[in-house]
Amino acid sequence: MRYFFSPFYIFASTDVSMNSRNKAIDAYISKSADFAKPILNHIRELVHTVCPQVEEKIKWGFPHFDYKGEMMCSMAAFKQHASFGFWKATLMKDPVLAETARSEVAMGHLGRISSLKDLPADTKLKAWIKEAMILNNKGIRIPAKSSVPGKKELVVPEYFKEAVSKNKKAKAAFDDFSYSHKKEYLEWVTEARTEGTRMKRMASAIEMMAAGKSRNWKYAKK
Repeated sequence: MRYFFSPFYIFASTDVSMNSRNKAIDAYISKSADFAKPILNHIRELVHTVCPQVEEKIKWGFPHFDYKGEMMCSMAAFKQHASFGFWKATLMKDPVLAETARSEVAMGHLGRISSLKDLPADTKLKAWIKEAMILNNKGIRIPAKSSVPGKKELVVPEYFKEAVSKNKKAKAAFDDFSYSHKKEYLEWVTEARTEGTRMKRMASAIEMMAAGKSRNWKYAKK
């Protein structure tokens, strides 16, 4: 039996895989752009330092960090920036972090990270990770998102544009789609309550668009 102390809880575990590193994430980092490697490695080390029981996984093509059987945070690297976000950011105390998560203007909750200098101080990052651990410890869930009546403006977020632009067939299909088809995809992706769900939907959307399918193609009249 091993014990882990934090200012908030004492954790006990017999998990022999604690602090283990997933080789798939090693590979993800090694294949990332040079600017992103130190960013991803630094975030990874902070997560392991604060949360020794973290479990590394690749979900929807991105490195994720699970704790207590739930998503805690994730990171990703793109062509010109990296991102880092928390699964339950909308429930966290920092008003800027929570508002960024609610606005869904970017994939990740710290904006576009192009160097280590763009990251908040380690003390702040560690505090956020501890808070995310507490939310998972308490089993706090993200409340269901209430529907807002009325027509929504057709706005394409930057992360959506960037993801679609990486697949020529998907981009061509999206550009040719009618307003309603574009709206269906945009609402499906942007209305996801968590970053993980959003990533999963984004990947599925690209796959369907690349095949020339609308969001609700299964229900279209033949």
